[in-house]
Amino acid sequence: MAHILQTSFLPSTSTLRRAPISASKARSHSLRVKAKIREIFMPALSSTMTEGKIVSWMKSEGDKLSKGESVVVVESDKADMDVESFHEGFLAAIMVEEGGVAPVGSAIALLAETEDEIAEAKAKSQSSSGISSAQVVEEKPKQKEELEQAVPAVAPTVSSTKTVALGSAVHPASEGGKRIVASPYAKKLAKELKVDLGTVVGTGPLGRIVAKDVEAAAAAAASVVAAALPASPAIAAPVGSGIELGTVVPFTTMQDAVSRNMVESLSVPTFRVGYTITTNALDALYKKIKSKGVTMTALLAKATALALAQHPVVNSCCRDGNSFTYNSSINIAVAVAIDGGLITPVLQDADKVDIYTLSRKWKELVDKARAKQLQPREYNTGTFTLSNLGMFGVDRFDAILPPGTGAIMAVGASQPAVVASKDGRIGMKNQMQVNVTADHRVIYGADLASFLQTLAKIIEDPKDLTLGHER
Repeated sequence: MAHILQTSFLPSTSTLRRAPISASKARSHSLRVKAKIREIFMPALSSTMTEGKIVSWMKSEGDKLSKGESVVVVESDKADMDVESFHEGFLAAIMVEEGGVAPVGSAIALLAETEDEIAEAKAKSQSSSGISSAQVVEEKPKQKEELEQAVPAVAPTVSSTKTVALGSAVHPASEGGKRIVASPYAKKLAKELKVDLGTVVGTGPLGRIVAKDVEAAAAAAASVVAAALPASPAIAAPVGSGIELGTVVPFTTMQDAVSRNMVESLSVPTFRVGYTITTNALDALYKKIKSKGVTMTALLAKATALALAQHPVVNSCCRDGNSFTYNSSINIAVAVAIDGGLITPVLQDADKVDIYTLSRKWKELVDKARAKQLQPREYNTGTFTLSNLGMFGVDRFDAILPPGTGAIMAVGASQPAVVASKDGRIGMKNQMQVNVTADHRVIYGADLASFLQTLAKIIEDPKDLTLGHER
């Protein structure tokens, strides 16, 4: 569900022409007038969010808003979310443009109750010092300077080519080419990157041009420029996925949150315990039920949850430095790498949900994570974390403990190994290495050793993973 924009009242100086009234009535009238203009605040979309980035405004200044209508898309430290208006009115003034970053609780726009207050709200936004240049940080594109330095000689020639390449379609917001509708930040960006908005196809609401459209046009123009340039050792070609060597790129909102969490984790006294688990039976079960939509991630999460049910201390955490918190639910968070960061979707009550439902839920969570549409409870309620690099052939690694949890388990690849059995026979078995990092304030070595023994028994004899849910 989209989040609701928070608002507060701003005093309004507008007056109504009427006959003199008593002092008490005047005070009552004054209160009603002050309710005409509201500040729209940057909402807190997660418990760890300290600031948010405006991805796009879905409404323009002067547009009428209905209660519950989506007005802006905000990038938090974990996801992009549509944010709804809590009140009816008119979007009078946008104070933080697309691409701008504002602290949680600071004003990002003004909402006028009627059209009569729009002009006054705009005047207030221009004189307001609530969002200063020190508070709002806009991401400055670097393509402009690099493009000018690289291709001063061929720019005029390429300009006409660019118009043909990008101007083949007229976007709906241009009204047949008479007027171009673009967000304020898109216009500013176009000026900086020297992009002709008349050649840009808008992808925003009703064809409105937004920042990403301008960036795409600039990138397309840059590729045309690069194609027109003669080969020269002085110009470095992009490396990998559009990465240019020698550039300095600021953290995204998500990367900044990951950075803060990793630094915070350094204050927790942790230790690590490793264990080798034979996976032949688990591999066989996976092959048997894979066609039914079951994933290996769901099997590992289910096995871990069943083991945690027998060792609640490993599912506990220390939040205040003075006490244990024995979590009432077993929620398995699983690390997922997404474009520009890392997020941990959570499988709620993994010990109680059957493996088929758990697999379907996991697929749904991954899809939402990659679309940056996870809701806060879907990524910040984990009580134990799994990090699996086995699909990349990594045989062992250590994971960093996420703040607010008691343990995280790093899972390596299952690989064939020569193993001696108890009766002295030599044979081949598939084995995987798991390493658990734990908070030593609440979890001790013996606790982890006992937990890992239980986990190994479940994986090596996985009948309980589908118990009562065979299909």
